[in-house]
Amino acid sequence: MQEPLTVGKIYRDNQKAYKLKRHLKDIGFDQVVVSSKLNRPGLELTGFWKYFDKSRIQIIGRKEHMYFKTLSLDDRKRILQKLITSGTPTIIFAHGAKPPDYALEIAKEHRIAVFSTPMLTSNLIGQLMDYLDWNLAPSTIVHGSLVDVFGVGLLLTGRSGIGKSEVALDLVERGHRLVADDIVKIIRRADNVIIGTSNELLEHHMEVRGLGIVDVRNLFGIQAVRQQKRVEVQVELVEWDDNASYERIGAVDKHVKILEVNTPIVKLPIYPGKNITVIAEVIAMNHLLKFMGKNTAKDFERKLATQIRKKSQLSLLQQYLQKDFE
Repeated sequence: MQEPLTVGKIYRDNQKAYKLKRHLKDIGFDQVVVSSKLNRPGLELTGFWKYFDKSRIQIIGRKEHMYFKTLSLDDRKRILQKLITSGTPTIIFAHGAKPPDYALEIAKEHRIAVFSTPMLTSNLIGQLMDYLDWNLAPSTIVHGSLVDVFGVGLLLTGRSGIGKSEVALDLVERGHRLVADDIVKIIRRADNVIIGTSNELLEHHMEVRGLGIVDVRNLFGIQAVRQQKRVEVQVELVEWDDNASYERIGAVDKHVKILEVNTPIVKLPIYPGKNITVIAEVIAMNHLLKFMGKNTAKDFERKLATQIRKKSQLSLLQQYLQKDFE
């Protein structure tokens, strides 16, 4: 289960990058952030609170700060009182704006963290939203191996001991790049984009049965690994079954849902002596061809249908000529 994202974690992860200054020590650091969106309370400062989203982090930039100066002290206190006590997880004053003392007193009373930064408001919003998107994105754990093959992220899955790690290791030896082995963390970054990363503990390590744990980065070099990769095709390794029916043409694309994202899947039957590594490379290259608009299976199917129609028309002509006695 994914750990909740707290205000304290956001501060610790970004304090140096954002030049964050905390004004109330650790007060409010246990507040949980659930929204990846941010809010600049422009309309709220003018009194329009109808669509205010209290779950968002509030960013007060130079515009908001300058507007404050046009208000009376009582109005400032009233607005900040409502903003701070709304249930927002934290407030950040950007672009060199400083939180007034009365705002800090209210925030301290209601245990809401207050920060300030010299960063431009737009820069802060862009970087912080990217951080929140990554940390609050839906995620799942898949047992398998993720390898970058010719720029295509192949997720190798299958039962335990079927040979996923061995195939991944063979691909690395052939010049491809390992992203994760055994435990693959998958994060959805957009409606149709899922990114695979490695577990922090197992990063770039691989378990080879009979040998043990190997460090792929140290064995093959930094060029043999990468930190993350978009998952584009799932390759499910299955044991060969003489009674099963396997795909012969591949004109119909099959998909599996990973975090509600339709992902192409290829079920690959294996048996001793079969070169799975080369087939995995072909799967990656075939995916690239499809991406560029070239679908070999469908082209073959169309040619076959055309040939059948021609033979059918020729057969009808031959029947007609056989009955023509003039």
